[in-house]
Amino acid sequence: MSGPHVIRGSVVLPESELRWRFSRSSGPGGQHVNTSDTQVELRFDLAATDALPPVWKERALERLAPRLVDGVLTVRAAEHRSQWRNRETAAARMASLLAEATAPPRPPRKRKKVPRGVVERRLRGKRHRGDIKRGRQGRGWD
Repeated sequence: MSGPHVIRGSVVLPESELRWRFSRSSGPGGQHVNTSDTQVELRFDLAATDALPPVWKERALERLAPRLVDGVLTVRAAEHRSQWRNRETAAARMASLLAEATAPPRPPRKRKKVPRGVVERRLRGKRHRGDIKRGRQGRGWD
């Protein structure tokens, strides 16, 4: 691999906890495609890892629950014709998924009063459309 895949800050994906599986990719590719295992499946046991801080781990388990199978996160990559590039893609995708899942929650949105000008413009536009439609009724065209 091309070095440690950073999740956020100093936390990295531990290479020892990653499980790789290779298989043949689907799609066109000629004679080479039938003999090379270029598709990559990367597995990371999120439930059993000690690489993440406990708060991050909890957050990730909660947010990635629909994607997890028995606490294991799986990512597939088959875009490239080379196994090496697919490995890079899968590891980067795994790191970005974990970074997104472990990010702190956004602060709650503060509701603000709608400015008077915005309300007036909206009502003026509604009145204008109503006048246009009223003008199409054809009353008084005798």
